[in-house]
Amino acid sequence: QVQLAESGGGSVQAGGSLRLSCVASEYSTDRDCLAWFRQGSGSEREGVIAIDSDDEERIADSVKGRFTISRDKAKNTLYLQMNNLKPEDTGMYYCALDLGSYCYSWSLNRPQYFEYWGQGIQVTVSS
Repeated sequence: QVQLAESGGGSVQAGGSLRLSCVASEYSTDRDCLAWFRQGSGSEREGVIAIDSDDEERIADSVKGRFTISRDKAKNTLYLQMNNLKPEDTGMYYCALDLGSYCYSWSLNRPQYFEYWGQGIQVTVSS
């Protein structure tokens, strides 16, 4: 059982930045896809950005040019750098792991493929 724990959320004004982290418990695999999803109030869960074990990235159009993803494999840690934040970026942010698979073009649209999830962390952007 893999455990994921997010940190780094909070409140920021529009145009500001936040960096989220997600620490994973130890696991062993040849391939994986780690992603960030978010869910606003009254909205469905939305895939934001993902990176796999080959460092292939997938990114939603809504955050292109503003959000970047990175990972430190030695520390089992995933990062999300969010710049130029907008009020519509407000929501609960979840890191998720699809163990044994690379990220594909559909990965961000299919949260059901991700077996492991963090508890989520709140990001609030005020105008």
